[in-house]
Amino acid sequence: MPAYWLMKSEPFKYSWEQLLHDGETFWDGVRNHVAKNHLLTMQKGDEALFYHSNEGKACVGVMRITQTATPDATVTDDELSKDGTNPWVGVRVAPLHPLATPVTLARVKAELRLQQMALLKYQRLSVQPVTPVEWAIVQELAQAK
Repeated sequence: MPAYWLMKSEPFKYSWEQLLHDGETFWDGVRNHVAKNHLLTMQKGDEALFYHSNEGKACVGVMRITQTATPDATVTDDELSKDGTNPWVGVRVAPLHPLATPVTLARVKAELRLQQMALLKYQRLSVQPVTPVEWAIVQELAQAK
């Protein structure tokens, strides 16, 4: 059974539309140790909500993890560990499908069943787990008219 995640990107940096165009990408640039640990936990076949942060503030699509964590090549020399190693990683993702209706942050906040979701508790965390129950609720909200 796959695990579920939520991964944030600012649309002006990398959008859902760009992922659809590219067909697959390396999810890089994560510079938070908690988020990095989530990337390290991801397995091939896991699924993630693509969340537009800052602009839009909504889950807009579903993607699949296609490759587990490997070193992030965007690391600069001043980001290397004291021993010169690269401490940061990324994963490869591919789009599965857009959500029929984006699930906004306001909608998540209004949904009583999602009050414990990491998106509400750790708003600045760019990579976070989603429980199977939360995943099902978000999918339900995305189908609601």
